[in-house]
Amino acid sequence: MKTVMRSSLGRKSLLAVMLGLLAFAAQPAAAEERAKDLFGAKKLPAAIASQSIGFYSKGCFAGGVAIPMDGPTWEVMRPSRNRRWGHPAMIAVIEKLSRDAAADGWPGLLIGDISQPRGGPMMTGHASHQIGLDADIWLTPMPSRPLSMAQREGMSATLMVDEKTHLVKDALWTPAHTRLLQRAAGYPEVERILVNPGIKKKLCDTVKGDRDWLRKIRPFWGHDYHFHMRIGCQPGSPNCKAQEATPADDGCGKPLAWWFTQEPWRPNKNPDAPKARDLMTMANLPKECRAVLDAPGPASAEAATYHGGSVPVAAAAPEPEAPSLPATTASGAAGLPTSVNAFTATPEIGIPLPRPRPGN
Repeated sequence: MKTVMRSSLGRKSLLAVMLGLLAFAAQPAAAEERAKDLFGAKKLPAAIASQSIGFYSKGCFAGGVAIPMDGPTWEVMRPSRNRRWGHPAMIAVIEKLSRDAAADGWPGLLIGDISQPRGGPMMTGHASHQIGLDADIWLTPMPSRPLSMAQREGMSATLMVDEKTHLVKDALWTPAHTRLLQRAAGYPEVERILVNPGIKKKLCDTVKGDRDWLRKIRPFWGHDYHFHMRIGCQPGSPNCKAQEATPADDGCGKPLAWWFTQEPWRPNKNPDAPKARDLMTMANLPKECRAVLDAPGPASAEAATYHGGSVPVAAAAPEPEAPSLPATTASGAAGLPTSVNAFTATPEIGIPLPRPRPGN
């Protein structure tokens, strides 16, 4: 009898172990670490040749440089986020804009998020800003006195748009705001500037003379206290996926009118749906991003900080040898469902159709 009981118990134990192994094997995706956790943990860039890989909302970048925390015509906001990194061309454009805008009468730039040191999906906030070619610039001018670190972390930006009417607050908008956006849109590197629809309408209603630059100013949700400046794929980045070109007109007709209907502002029907950044694993990013993630970093942030003029070459720590990226073209790897791609290239709207509101 005891032998039979031991045999029965043994079979049950073996069955339990087998079921446990099967359950573990059936859930490999759940155990795979999220890309945002891996990229968010990197404090320094990949010390290899500069290039952007993938698309603005699904990719990474190598050879990133940081904009200094302080410049003669700019200050970096929210420094604890460590998002002052970008492709060298992006950082150069920001510094140039700060100088040109100052000459135009703007007191100086308050710089928001650019990218994480190696790009990739962020822990919070943006769906884009992943390949080092996006930057947020506050519509609040730089104060005359330097801001402390505490002020940079806690100071609120000025909300330029009435949240009920979706129109610009006329008491806050100045010709200097218009000049700042016109200056940024005038750079050939800049392909698109995202602003709140109310800001786009203000420009459409008030800009006289040359209006060609307005085609780069695109309305989008949010962006009521800052504008989002995006440059195109740069030379030396064969795996960078370009965005759609903006339409040739000024964008002040039907596409803008759609934003002042009820459709764009209806409550999200599925507010709890996961965002792209919460689902992405390394398998969802271009395969070259693994080499970017694994590459050694520079000796310090200062070694990879852009101070104008020549682009810094970040010297890698001597222990590991920096891997080279594969030369193959990124295929996008495993794709995510379209429903979770929260930020894609702003589409040209012919007849306005309902679209899901993105998370950011």
